[in-house]
Amino acid sequence: MTSETKIKTKEQSSNLGKQIWENLQIIAIALVLALLLRAFVAEPRYIPSDSMLPTLAEGDRLVVEKVSYYFHSPAKGDIVVFAPPEQLQMQGYEKDQAFIKRVVATSGDILAVNNGILYVNNQPIEEDYILEPPNYLLPPVQVPPGYLLVMGDNRNNSNDSHIWGFLPEKNVIGHAVFRFWPTERIGGLKLTGHEAG
Repeated sequence: MTSETKIKTKEQSSNLGKQIWENLQIIAIALVLALLLRAFVAEPRYIPSDSMLPTLAEGDRLVVEKVSYYFHSPAKGDIVVFAPPEQLQMQGYEKDQAFIKRVVATSGDILAVNNGILYVNNQPIEEDYILEPPNYLLPPVQVPPGYLLVMGDNRNNSNDSHIWGFLPEKNVIGHAVFRFWPTERIGGLKLTGHEAG
């Protein structure tokens, strides 16, 4: 091997090492960005039950955005993903086990369920998005500051606020905004029409 060949081989080896190092840096940066995006911007979620039928079905996969609630509180009608409050943890659910429900009342609202009708601030709410009217009674309750009242759209088959009480706003992880699976149901999630109510 001539000295010229040795120099070329050494340069190629050096260039290969540089390329590998640069690629590793790019991969590391991409991983950090992906983790930051998932932690603070958006994340995918899987629906494990039918408690949100007909809006969401078991097996649906969603994008949950996490940014908007840094600027405002959840609104009535929002579909939120949340960490279980203490009452659910006492039922045996883990802290990191996420739930998904619809916000039906916010801080200061008075909510009641009577004769299959949801009332918020003494006004009946038209709920064309639920599977069937609730077959339970919920006497009037006022949502305390910093809390929400959440229910599944499958009102009679949902472990929600009518069973375990108020959800602390601090437990909200994000807002479900888009279904990406199954492909035949892909699209944004329907707003309820009682967001401003």
